[in-house]
Amino acid sequence: MTDDNRLRRPSAVCSLHLGDLKVSYVPDGAMLLKPTGLLPTTAATDWTTHATHLNDTHRLVANTGGLLVEHGPRALLIDAGFGPRAVPEDPAHPHRGAMHGGALPGSLALLGRSPADIETVAFTHLHPDHIGWALADPPLFTRATYLVPKAEWDTREHTTAPLEHRTELVLPGDEIFPGVHALALPGHTAGHTGFVIASRGTRLLAFGDALLSPLQVSHPEWSAVVDEDPYQSERHRRRLITELLEPNTLGFGIHFADVVFGQVLRDGSSAAWHPIGARAL
Repeated sequence: MTDDNRLRRPSAVCSLHLGDLKVSYVPDGAMLLKPTGLLPTTAATDWTTHATHLNDTHRLVANTGGLLVEHGPRALLIDAGFGPRAVPEDPAHPHRGAMHGGALPGSLALLGRSPADIETVAFTHLHPDHIGWALADPPLFTRATYLVPKAEWDTREHTTAPLEHRTELVLPGDEIFPGVHALALPGHTAGHTGFVIASRGTRLLAFGDALLSPLQVSHPEWSAVVDEDPYQSERHRRRLITELLEPNTLGFGIHFADVVFGQVLRDGSSAAWHPIGARAL
């Protein structure tokens, strides 16, 4: 059973071993999200039922950060947090509350890594809370290549000029690091991409914003207001949940409060997110 407090606080640095690989959540900061604005097909009664997912200001707590994948001395980072800035809550904004980043370099240090150790930064998509530190001036990742899904790059809307001279494009199925392959999960954005991380018979699906809350595992019909194509998002979310139900399969939900690593298991007639133990630092 999940400790309800974990659903209402951001995650600290935590790690697990996956065969020959070590994977670690690298916190950068947190976001507070307005639940009915973020998931507009929900009603107030849904949040009465799921009140354990809301903090004392009636907000969903979501992380921003990255996933570090290590293979011996080599290091890949998937997503790069919000960056060294903070945005206060705007009461008029329909779904977003306060947001802040800035912790990612210190989180890497807790894991014994410096930004110069990162050989590749791969992005699930190009929203600001996933590319923040890649836009830093001076650059944080001094030797990394940036990998962007081709469909995401071709349809990008946000400013990406600092990325352009270091970017290589990724197609679905490409291996980007030992044991790490790209998985197309469009809907949140046109090129939104997850990554399958596999070693010695176990795999971890890092699914980016295909799922923004653990509740969407049980309610895949709840598309987010920030999904560019909610119908496609739901279709691929259902496909993702089917994959997560397969044996020897774990998941990584970057925005999943303090339950970022987990399994999807059958819970009666539906599926549910079950957090797994990860070593906290």
